[in-house]
Amino acid sequence: MVDDLQAVREGQLVRRSRIAVAAIFCVHGSVTGSFATRVPWIQEHASVSAGQLGLALAFPAIGASLSMPLAARISHRFGTRAAQRFLIALWTLALILPSLATNLVTLCGALFVYGATAGMADVAMNALGVEIEHRLGRSIMSGLHGMWSVGTLIGSGLGTLAAHLDINAQLHHLVAALTLTVLGVVASQYVLNIYPAEDEVAPPRFAFPPKSALLIGAVGFCAVFAEGASLDWSAVYLRDVLTTSAAVAAGATTGFALTMAIARIAGDAVVNRWGPVLTVRVSGAVATLGGILVVVAPHPVVAMAGFGLLGLGIAVVVPLAFAAAGHAGPNKSQAIAGVATVTYASGLVAPSIIGGIAQATDLTISFIVVTALTLGLAAFAPVLRPRTASNG
Repeated sequence: MVDDLQAVREGQLVRRSRIAVAAIFCVHGSVTGSFATRVPWIQEHASVSAGQLGLALAFPAIGASLSMPLAARISHRFGTRAAQRFLIALWTLALILPSLATNLVTLCGALFVYGATAGMADVAMNALGVEIEHRLGRSIMSGLHGMWSVGTLIGSGLGTLAAHLDINAQLHHLVAALTLTVLGVVASQYVLNIYPAEDEVAPPRFAFPPKSALLIGAVGFCAVFAEGASLDWSAVYLRDVLTTSAAVAAGATTGFALTMAIARIAGDAVVNRWGPVLTVRVSGAVATLGGILVVVAPHPVVAMAGFGLLGLGIAVVVPLAFAAAGHAGPNKSQAIAGVATVTYASGLVAPSIIGGIAQATDLTISFIVVTALTLGLAAFAPVLRPRTASNG
């Protein structure tokens, strides 16, 4: 009887933690959406050119890549609940910094801190998600990342409204940061509170990704490269290659983002039925079909359908890569940090590589490269197979 009551209580704690982590993912995404919509205001306030802005926008990924291993160290030292509460608060409050920048140097510094706090909070919440998934015995990571996409849409929607009303971005981001901090801290009170075993060695402050993380990260790299290329270049592709209006071109980006969000929210059911390997193989095939449609599109509608299929195909890949990393070693945060470092690097280089190829040849060739990388999803999919005692 006592064991039954303990099992019921444990199940309630896990389910409550799942809801709390989903809320944290939504808060994390809302910060991203809030920032993205005010980039033009920030550029004007900091008096930087388009080229200087491009340089500054590389600093979030640099900060994230360098800081992510610290998340494992913080969780090891203070436990998962305190670490999540602290790191999500740092991230939400960091939203205030970019709008305060008055020149290129201060903007780069602000965005470095913004990215560093984003990366640490990202690792902590993904590690908790993997732990909950393990205890529930079924896939939930796709849905959690779907909540991040929902948060991004909420943040960008409110940011668009603030920009339309000509609200100062400093005021907008101050209010958003304080609101999201409260929501993030409250949600963190309900996550699982896990401490390391007494004999567990503390993770290093910085370490290069292990071999297992590099293999899993290769899958995430392909997906994030396609994601970054599509988000940043889909509207330009329709405008320049297919000579559409700005409104129609913007619709390609919106369609891509929406298919990603919907697929992530619905993706857990597919993963639970097919398993991660088959899911990623099919996802790669769908994304490849989408890339082919983009490359050969004779009409904007065909290209928009292609970008939609790209979003549908790559949506669940990164959540599954994080899940595989968390199950690949004894320290979930450290393994996830390794995979996240590789995938963040992909997001950092993708837009510039696409632009460089387009400058040397044309944008169609750039998306042939994207299509080739989506084929890599099928090739690397077996590394996402869950590890068991029999297979190591």
